[in-house]
Amino acid sequence: MLLIIFFIIFAYLLGSFSSAVWIGKWLYGIDVRQFGSMNAGATNTLRILGWKAGIPVLLLDALKGWLAVKLAQWFMPASFTEIHREFFLIACGIAVVLGHVFPLYTGLKGGKGVATLLGVGLALLIYPTLGAILIFIISMIFSRIVSLSSILAGISFPFFVIFLPFQPRPHWPFIILSILVALFIPFTHRSNIQRLIKGEEKKLNVAKKFHSED
Repeated sequence: MLLIIFFIIFAYLLGSFSSAVWIGKWLYGIDVRQFGSMNAGATNTLRILGWKAGIPVLLLDALKGWLAVKLAQWFMPASFTEIHREFFLIACGIAVVLGHVFPLYTGLKGGKGVATLLGVGLALLIYPTLGAILIFIISMIFSRIVSLSSILAGISFPFFVIFLPFQPRPHWPFIILSILVALFIPFTHRSNIQRLIKGEEKKLNVAKKFHSED
């Protein structure tokens, strides 16, 4: 039980490392949460600081999601049953995403969790996650709207988990997790959905240099 608690707390603290905030502050002297969408995520970093900051933020956010699950998997007690293993890994995945969205170190003002969920998905359910990534890419090609593409990818995820043929049949904890993902991503994009309905959501424009306008 102590090991379980330790890894869940560790996953939350790992998720709380907001790469967008720290890269912006350390390398550019900028808090990205004060500009653009005021969100500490890869998309806002791309818009405000450009590719050189945005890509590392994306990779680091995904890495912490993957690492939180994989570390728990590597150090998991051998006595765990399969269902206990799945619940333990899912709990660590949820904790690292919550850490990203509500980071302890930066005033509980984090990102929307998509990149960190990507890392968790790659660690837990690689083929359904790759399917969701494909949906994201296709949507981005036609719309160039990150929020819409993220929402569509999230909604598609449980369908890939349940119906994708060339994978082991998922157990019900993973099915529930995939449905939670499909609900969580639209929830964290509520303001984006309102702008999408109004036709006001902006397409992705990557900054060539820092600017103070979204």
